[in-house]
Amino acid sequence: MPELSFDVAGAEAVKFAAAPLLAFKLQITNAAEAEPVYSIALRCQIMIDATRRRYAGQETKRLLDLFGEPEMWSRTLKSMLWTFTNVNVPAFTESTLVELPVPCTYDFNVAATKYFYALEDGEIPLTLLFSGTVFYDAGDSTLQVAQIPWEKEAVYRLPVNIWEEMMDHYYPNTAWLTLRRDVFDQLYQYKMRNGLPTWEQVLERLLPQEEGEGRPA
Repeated sequence: MPELSFDVAGAEAVKFAAAPLLAFKLQITNAAEAEPVYSIALRCQIMIDATRRRYAGQETKRLLDLFGEPEMWSRTLKSMLWTFTNVNVPAFTESTLVELPVPCTYDFNVAATKYFYALEDGEIPLTLLFSGTVFYDAGDSTLQVAQIPWEKEAVYRLPVNIWEEMMDHYYPNTAWLTLRRDVFDQLYQYKMRNGLPTWEQVLERLLPQEEGEGRPA
């Protein structure tokens, strides 16, 4: 059966998708060159290896919501699931390069969004875990089917600026929050009672302005 290896050659934001989308450049190599691959139904689980980078300055403050105070991080700082994705890989013999689509969200109820937003620069350490089904020719021109072993994986360090530039492209100078319906109704009533035209003005009226807090635009 094919002996597959996986490597991420890079990543970029897809500019004209319906929602924020990253495209990982996935290099797939088959060491069994005599067994042409007809196709692969590839599944991928992406983990954020939060312990594999350093954090400094404002990053430690913005990560309080996820990991608590820095003195707790020996217990709380752990890898976390980012997302699942899949791709159908077309026929190839020795190696191929495919785009692995990774949908993204700017919902701040999602742990991955909080983590990405907290980072100022550097890279995001990722591990991609692969599974799926390989359809191949074992040498007699008959279709063979095999499962991708669970230990197949690849590591990649995604530059933080790629994620930031993608979100700036899809949501320029904005961020998304979701609220319980009853809390939204209270805010909406407050907005109408005070004749405030925008939600920004509602929050600015309600929130104290403390020097040095918040993230620069």
